[in-house]
Amino acid sequence: MGTESSKVRDPVCEMMVDPQQLAIDYLGMHFAFCSEQCKQRFLDNPNLYIGTAGHKAPKQEGQEVLKRRRLKLSEPLSAEVKAQLIERVQSMMGIKRIDVEDGIVDITYDLLEATEAQIEEAIAQSGAELGHGLARRLSRAFVQYLEETEIENLEVKPQSHAHSH
Repeated sequence: MGTESSKVRDPVCEMMVDPQQLAIDYLGMHFAFCSEQCKQRFLDNPNLYIGTAGHKAPKQEGQEVLKRRRLKLSEPLSAEVKAQLIERVQSMMGIKRIDVEDGIVDITYDLLEATEAQIEEAIAQSGAELGHGLARRLSRAFVQYLEETEIENLEVKPQSHAHSH
């Protein structure tokens, strides 16, 4: 039976899901996920979602890390591709807002649930292409590096037993 009481909470987006859905065991704990996106976010940085003894993870504390990005497409989109892009990206977890006008995608998202790299992948799957110029590619790579660094700094670190003075 799929009753609500038999469901477990996805640690990334906090949706209630079937305990066997996209399930993994991590450090002796069982987790299930609503989507591959949430499962991948967890596997990439589990300590954003589960804390250590005496220390809650950012997600457990209810934190959001909102990011606003502007991505330039290689060309303006037809109405059909624009609608596909918006639908695909809005279906992702953590997307707060998306506007697409004149070949520019303005997006606001929670970094604890989605990354720019995941958003770029969804844009490509919609049939749209991001700008190909070197400056655009470097800019996106730099943003991805900054996001990875910020995420690593947010992760709860296991406490060492050594005392340093």
